Amino acid sequence: MSEPEEAHYAASPLAQPRKVRLWVRKLPYIAVLALTILGVAYTSVSRQPLIGYWVFLALATGLLCVTMGWLNNHDSKARFRMVWSQALHWLAFLVAMNIVLLPDVQKMLTSAATGLGLLMLLALGTFVAGVHVSWQICVLGLIMALCVPAIAWLTESALFLALGGAALIGIGTTFWWRLREGQTSKLPESGESLD
Repeated sequence: MSEPEEAHYAASPLAQPRKVRLWVRKLPYIAVLALTILGVAYTSVSRQPLIGYWVFLALATGLLCVTMGWLNNHDSKARFRMVWSQALHWLAFLVAMNIVLLPDVQKMLTSAATGLGLLMLLALGTFVAGVHVSWQICVLGLIMALCVPAIAWLTESALFLALGGAALIGIGTTFWWRLREGQTSKLPESGESLD
């Protein structure tokens, strides 16, 4: 084995665990973001609020905030204060989410508005919790907040997007058919030589 190959194999085992550790550290953020995107996709397709789903996601995000805050604080007093502040923070947002779900409030909102309202409360709660815990949670809250206008835009533009997609497929099929027709007319007939 040559020296560059030995150096590559010697460096690889050290580089791989770092990459794995980075992905493991980012996995909770990625999981919450993936759950948010799944909820957004389902809400925009079904046009029904996922009441229990957003409450579950608020609890999961709260747990993520407490975990990240615990890992970032090494003082037991600071950890205790962080756990209580996060618990009160997420309890307040869960109460606000449940106020939106009260029957008298539901009479005034459509199901789509309820889902968007719950997502916006979750995004706001995530961003504010991130201010106190981690900048990555702030970014997660911003992405959640951007999903609210994205759902509204997708809902309003669904017909336009479907018609645009159908037009692109039609144009692409026409060009493909013409191109294929042009190639078959250039092929030599069975009696002609290939020279």
